[in-house]
Amino acid sequence: MATFDDVRENVKKYYGSRLESSGDLQTSAASCSLSCCPVSTSVTDALSQVHLEVTKRFFGCGLPFPAKLEGCRVLDLGSGSGRDCYAFSKLVGQSGHVTGIDMTEELITASRQYIEYHQKKFGYEKPNVTFVQGYMEKLSEAGIQSDSVDVVLSNCVICLCPDKRAVLQQAYNVLKEGGELYFSDMFASKVVPDHMKEDTVLWGEGMGSSLFWQDLISLAHSVGFSTPHLVSASQIEIYNSELKAKAGDVNYASGTYRLFKLPQSQVVSEATVTYKGTVADFLDQLDFDSSHCFKKDVAVEVNGEMAAILQRSRFFPDFKIQISDKPWSNSESTPQYCHLNPFLLADKLGSSVRQCSKTSN
Repeated sequence: MATFDDVRENVKKYYGSRLESSGDLQTSAASCSLSCCPVSTSVTDALSQVHLEVTKRFFGCGLPFPAKLEGCRVLDLGSGSGRDCYAFSKLVGQSGHVTGIDMTEELITASRQYIEYHQKKFGYEKPNVTFVQGYMEKLSEAGIQSDSVDVVLSNCVICLCPDKRAVLQQAYNVLKEGGELYFSDMFASKVVPDHMKEDTVLWGEGMGSSLFWQDLISLAHSVGFSTPHLVSASQIEIYNSELKAKAGDVNYASGTYRLFKLPQSQVVSEATVTYKGTVADFLDQLDFDSSHCFKKDVAVEVNGEMAAILQRSRFFPDFKIQISDKPWSNSESTPQYCHLNPFLLADKLGSSVRQCSKTSN
């Protein structure tokens, strides 16, 4: 079995020199979530202003762009070419700051070349983006301080890491209380067999390294996060017939989830919440995730965990919250998490990408 260091070196080579553009990937992961949920005007505008050379080497699998980033301190795990970082740079504004961390020297070097370009493009007095070479399993070693970040984001990179628990733990540590981990990633329909994890290409494509979607829930809870909330999902198609054969009966989906860092000692209670319509681009309704749609001025009952998220996160000013006298108890011994299954949501949305025309195999 390859060591963690061996895996990292293989991934560095795969993304640092072997892949020239997202078109070289053998799955639809790089575009699979673009059609499954509406994209705000601000996000579309921010992405359209990113330099074309940066966009060319984008290898993400979704659109991890949560609402209300203005003024936030954002950390992008596995920032790659910097596409998302530069879009976040526009969204957080001059008062916010974006840090991108990636272990691949070639991609960090490439992304730094466009800092001044985007500073001028967005009309900022000084840059609000920093790129750091380092490992997302070792954020403290890379100089990222504990309790210093409002939002941690990631786009189809955690699946490439052999120690996913360490990634979630580090993200939890650097987040402020009430902070959020919002990420898109590849997920497997079952636990990936060990023999697939030994294949360098399968790992580099995310197929050999994807987490069984249900394991994300227990992993998140184990490091202290709230229950993940599924935002969007798409089926992932495999272009290469040889890789498809190797995958066997394992299917893949892109899923975007949001997790929050809540106070461990807080007594949570059910609540009735009313959205004020104050989040930019979402004046009539705020689609918080695939299960929670908050319409302006419409009271909605939520469970204790969601009530705690709205109370403690950056969304607190945007809601009227009436706490119930009844404490919330997640007493179900085996909670059913069907609503968090990205495969079911992708089927419901009909969201998948047709096979890429660039390959014939």
